[in-house]
Amino acid sequence: MLLRIILTFWALCFAFSASAQDISGGKWVDLTHPFNEQSVYWPTAETFTKTEVFHGHTEGGWFYSAYNFSAAEHGGTHMDSPIHFAEGANTTDKVPLEQLIGPGFVIDVSRQAAADVDYLVTAADIEAFEAEHGPIPAGAIVLLNTGRAGLYSDRAAYMGTAERGPEAVAKLHFPGLSADGAALLVARKIAAVGLDTPSIDRGQSKDFAAHVVLMTNNVPAFENVADMSSLPPTGSTVIALPMKIEGGSGGPLRIVAHVPVG
Repeated sequence: MLLRIILTFWALCFAFSASAQDISGGKWVDLTHPFNEQSVYWPTAETFTKTEVFHGHTEGGWFYSAYNFSAAEHGGTHMDSPIHFAEGANTTDKVPLEQLIGPGFVIDVSRQAAADVDYLVTAADIEAFEAEHGPIPAGAIVLLNTGRAGLYSDRAAYMGTAERGPEAVAKLHFPGLSADGAALLVARKIAAVGLDTPSIDRGQSKDFAAHVVLMTNNVPAFENVADMSSLPPTGSTVIALPMKIEGGSGGPLRIVAHVPVG
């Protein structure tokens, strides 16, 4: 009897381990821009600064390195938490992990965005993707590839202006998500959405409708995502973990994707 219990226990353990996701193969893709003094921030936001505390060998003989940094929540590769545009919605520390880890669906609109810097990704674009690749399931992390990640190091080309201050906001030009596109993604019950521009709304937005539609439904957005051109349309797993700022409206984000072999 005891032997039967032991064998049953080990069979259950094996079955559990066999069902765990295997990430030993495939490849990892880093979708995060480095944080430095060239990182892209909104024209009115405090930019990233890093100051040295100590870097070198101490009097005790060991090496030691430490820095201070400061920045706005929203800049570089970062997450917009739902409370950013929705009163009472989830703050950064309250966004469930289930919304930060999930199957990746990459919608490529780089051709359209190349022809129109102010391009809006519409519900029709999303439906065209689904017609080719199948329905976007609940819990998916949808990434919109506008093809602009390669411009990130050139602030003027990437944002439409390198100027800073309130007057610069009217000069912003980059693609974004339309309100009807955001509504369709909400209807699909996605976990999160991201894109390779400074905002989920296009630069010339006056009402930030995509933010409002998403975030009133507790859907976070990832902005300034790095080059996603090596990701397949479907089949990847996205992991997007922000700094866990208590009560925050966003925060710096490390986002990666795992692409299986084959």
